[in-house]
Amino acid sequence: MTSINLTINPQRQSILIRRTRFIVAFTITYNIIEAVVALIAGQVASSSALLGFGLDSSVEVLSAAAVAWQFAADDPHERETKAMRLIAVSFFGLAIIVSISSIRALLGFTHPEHSTVGIILAAVSVVIMPVVSWLERSAGRELGSNSAVADSKQTLICTYLSAVLLVGLLLNSTLGWTWADPVAALGIAALAFKEGRDAWKGESCCARPTLTTCDNTCEDSCNC
Repeated sequence: MTSINLTINPQRQSILIRRTRFIVAFTITYNIIEAVVALIAGQVASSSALLGFGLDSSVEVLSAAAVAWQFAADDPHERETKAMRLIAVSFFGLAIIVSISSIRALLGFTHPEHSTVGIILAAVSVVIMPVVSWLERSAGRELGSNSAVADSKQTLICTYLSAVLLVGLLLNSTLGWTWADPVAALGIAALAFKEGRDAWKGESCCARPTLTTCDNTCEDSCNC
């Protein structure tokens, strides 16, 4: 398990920890608002995609809360393993929620209607969440925090879901293609399950290593 990076000076480490706390606080607040709006809009439009998106936002609150809990400690490293397990559970929850919602839509249990609110919500999330993910991943890598990097991946998956939701709502409104959204969402659910499995095992190669070498399993894109 990669620990908090001790090679950076204490002042820089303190700045990064405060930055991470602010990012997760923003993520929690945004996702609570997003969940409420999506669940109400989904109920009004009878949209399983929007309802699933709202439940997904609720799950993301758990992931961000795990990181907030970890970095509230004087020594965040002490809570790293437990935080990673909580994040893994949130990934699994996301995969289950998205899969159930998608299967219900494909089987015709729901007949979604046009939702202007849903389209606007998805569009806003597509713009905001990639920035939040990048900021948290950058701070997490420099700190050497697996949990922060894992949570940033959760946020990035939210971006993918937002994009899928946006395309699905637009295709449903313009062409009546109700199947487009759930099919793509199933692929995202598979990705969420993989990330959850890796988080449970404590794997997050994109976290900056505390020693001098990088694990050979890291992908080149991690810039380890």
